[in-house]
Amino acid sequence: MRKIAFFSCAFFLTYVITNAQTGKVYDNLTLNSKILKGERNFSIYLPPDYETSMRDYPVLYLLHGAGDNHTGWVQFGEVLYITDKAIKEGKATPMIIVMPDADTGQRGYFNRVDWRYEDFFFEEFMPYVEKTYRIKSEKRYRAVSGLSMGGGGAFMYALHKPELFSSACPLSASVGMLPQDTLRLNDFARDKEKSVEEIRTYLNHHSAISLLDSVPIDKIKSVRWYIDCGDDDFLYEGNSLVHIAMKKKRIAHEYRVRDGGHTWTYWRASLPKVLQFVSDAFHQY
Repeated sequence: MRKIAFFSCAFFLTYVITNAQTGKVYDNLTLNSKILKGERNFSIYLPPDYETSMRDYPVLYLLHGAGDNHTGWVQFGEVLYITDKAIKEGKATPMIIVMPDADTGQRGYFNRVDWRYEDFFFEEFMPYVEKTYRIKSEKRYRAVSGLSMGGGGAFMYALHKPELFSSACPLSASVGMLPQDTLRLNDFARDKEKSVEEIRTYLNHHSAISLLDSVPIDKIKSVRWYIDCGDDDFLYEGNSLVHIAMKKKRIAHEYRVRDGGHTWTYWRASLPKVLQFVSDAFHQY
């Protein structure tokens, strides 16, 4: 009996220790938005010691791509496994990861006439999340990343609000209008029934390259940048041009081109590097 009791106790302790080292993901959370006139979904990753500690945590806002939703990074990006592993190996600091839903219909992260998502994000969503969870709500402890459309969101949010983010990590990002796209302004205007200047102003406000010219350089430099895009990715040109523009302006940034395309295989390999990069910003900013 003593032997049985001993092994039962050992098994129990092993179970407790193992589970204590595991974070948790909640992917069915909702927030009612007055701005968007309805409920918006989001997922959240809480680090392994969240329920047993009283500490506050840094936060990473992790944005999904077009055609996906707030569960993309959970289901396909393996955010739970990858983040737990990075924390356990000491490559990432324990953090909270927030994954909002910007609509699978590809309306995205920016403001439009009938879709003021950027206003929602900064005026409702971020304040709600950082009040509800034990999050350090300072620039030093806040980062943003995302893939594809979400990579574009990471670029725009950090360029529109550089005072809020210590680091930004766009992955395979849609960077907005490129210089050659100006030839299409008449088509854009005709489709939207707007003047060419109205369309130009809107597109420039959502173009990483244009914003690098219009946002004060000291504000851009206050953000640590990590840009990553595969050599077979159809969005490689825009990311390359942003890299070149940053080099010319002497904006410090990490630029990575690895073997791969616009795939979850690529982004799963990117996530550990993102976690390490933002962790360094949390500690060194």
